[in-house]
Amino acid sequence: MNIQIIKQKISKAALATIAKEQFGDFVKAVVDAELGVMAIGGELHADEEAVLLEQGSRQQDLWGINLYPEMPTEEWIEFDSLINVRPSQGNRLRNVESPDMRKKIRAVVQTLVSG
Repeated sequence: MNIQIIKQKISKAALATIAKEQFGDFVKAVVDAELGVMAIGGELHADEEAVLLEQGSRQQDLWGINLYPEMPTEEWIEFDSLINVRPSQGNRLRNVESPDMRKKIRAVVQTLVSG
């Protein structure tokens, strides 16, 4: 699967199809919390991150997540990725530790994913 930059709405059904083609039940995504876009379809979060960086995103704005389109809305975003380990930004774990950043990431995903 090729990495896609999502700038406009994509359906949860389309994400579910992508998930089945790749990992079964989830899609890896990298969200640019400032530009309001996300990359999907990479084998690794780092692959998606690289594409966004090539397109002008800043490293400090990129966060790796996993999307489980078949799960209930309140549970379908997992904030876990190696690219999130950033001690210089106060994030020492694979999870996005900041509640404010989680909220921003959720807002981007809600804007870009329908249904």
